Amino acid sequence: MNAHETYEKWLKFAESDATLKEELVAIANDETEILERFSATMEFGTGGIRGIIRAGTNGMNVYTVRQATQGLANLIVKNGQAAMDNGVAIGYDSRHFSDVFAKEAASVLAANGIKVYIFPSLRPTPMLSFAIREMNTTAGIVITASHNPAKYNGYKAYWSDGGQLPPEEADVVYQEMKQVDIFADVKTIPFEEGLASGRIEWMPASVDEAYYRAVMNLSVNPDALKDTDLKVVYTPFHGSGNIPVREVLGRMGLKHLTVVKEQELPDGAFPTVKSPNPEESEGFTLAREYANREDADIIIGTDPDSDRVGILLKTAPGEYEILNGNQIGVLIVNYILEGLKAKNALPDNGAVIKTIVTTNMIYEFQKDYPIEVINVYTGFKFIGEQIKLFEETGKHTYLFGFEESYGFLSGTHARDKDAVNACLLLCEAAAFYKKQGKTLKDVQTALYEKYGYYREGLVSITHEGMAGIEKIKSLMAGLRANVPTEFAGVKTVLANDYSVATTKNLMTGEETELPFPPSNVLSYELEDKTLLSFRPSGTEPKIKAYIMTKGKTNEEALANKDKYDKAIRDLLK
Repeated sequence: MNAHETYEKWLKFAESDATLKEELVAIANDETEILERFSATMEFGTGGIRGIIRAGTNGMNVYTVRQATQGLANLIVKNGQAAMDNGVAIGYDSRHFSDVFAKEAASVLAANGIKVYIFPSLRPTPMLSFAIREMNTTAGIVITASHNPAKYNGYKAYWSDGGQLPPEEADVVYQEMKQVDIFADVKTIPFEEGLASGRIEWMPASVDEAYYRAVMNLSVNPDALKDTDLKVVYTPFHGSGNIPVREVLGRMGLKHLTVVKEQELPDGAFPTVKSPNPEESEGFTLAREYANREDADIIIGTDPDSDRVGILLKTAPGEYEILNGNQIGVLIVNYILEGLKAKNALPDNGAVIKTIVTTNMIYEFQKDYPIEVINVYTGFKFIGEQIKLFEETGKHTYLFGFEESYGFLSGTHARDKDAVNACLLLCEAAAFYKKQGKTLKDVQTALYEKYGYYREGLVSITHEGMAGIEKIKSLMAGLRANVPTEFAGVKTVLANDYSVATTKNLMTGEETELPFPPSNVLSYELEDKTLLSFRPSGTEPKIKAYIMTKGKTNEEALANKDKYDKAIRDLLK
């Protein structure tokens, strides 16, 4: 069916759904809206589905959530009765309709004879990942769109190891979804009926307690937050981190924690920020005001589903500097390695995992610690895969995993990034060093002086709608067809095309294989060792370019970053 035929089908069904009918009638004469909503369907990948909250096959709504869940249910049923009995854990964040979508998913699973454990209120994504392992469920679902703007929501599916759905299983779900008539073939029962029958149960409170203990056990110096005058300002950005972050920090002994009241309570409109993204300095405007009044040492903030964390360090009275995800990761890695070495607890086979677009400064730590650095593709599911591999082979001991997009994990309690875990380590590190008369800024500067001034940047260009998708495809195709031989006057030495898993030396013409499966990523190593990478975002309508450069001084490194930023923007115009 074309977009108009699909629209008419939805309109006919809407006779039994007044709210849906009102929304569809409102766009009856809007050709652009009809095409945007009905000319495509959201593809179910390893990250599930994500989109604008709206009626239509290309939107997040009750019907697309039911369709996705029916696809997941079909996969679980194919795995047998034991898989159905082990069931599915469900969590959700503070976004519009997150609780509604979570209950709709539970109702579909229950109607298919699958056991469901659902959290009674919002929880961080890492708690859902933890719950899967704690409850030994077959799968998990979390309703969230992470740090996207308020108009978005999403549906992330997980498998029995607590990691996001593997590619094979995700493909089964997608194929099943395509065979399911969104209105006629989906099984569902009223949520209350599922509760009454026992097919749906509320997640036991013991899971929360077990999670808190697991995170607290990841402390490097358990006494660091006790008897400290460290002052912390925290904002949950209207999301799910508020209770868990405060609970863990409080139990560990932090006394001076101030929460930004205007951003404390759940609110899917995120009224105090342009975007609930801890990467953006704008979101910390209120937190800075609090920090100035409290003379806080650090400011921390977690996104709506509390899997990402941002931090600002005090550099002078009344002045706070926001760090990027690479800088945060380096500080945490340094704190973990330093702490383990001091206790003679550093394993001989320790490994730090990072994504291919995450800072290469981590390699510098190999000069002082017996660690291996392992690169994976962008997406924390790939870090989770390595953790599982370590457990199966015993080849490495997992120490830490992170990605430049503000995702961090120091334990194996979850298989997704965990901002509660990261908040504890950052506050603990700040307190530990403060007792030595140092700030985190002092520590960062010392690392740069020792290892070199690494600087990273991100160029993120948005192209929304169906036309935007084609634009992003065209930009990537253009880079492949016309390999840039230089950026800002600096020659390209190596061109890596991960879609065909090959690297080409532009000086010699020699081609060699890359040890990665195919993926839509391009990267270029320049004569000055700068690495520039390009990829379409997997969750947002953006093309992203990553800059990883270095300088002998801070000024040189910043100048390099700025010149490559301009070169990339000129290239992508």
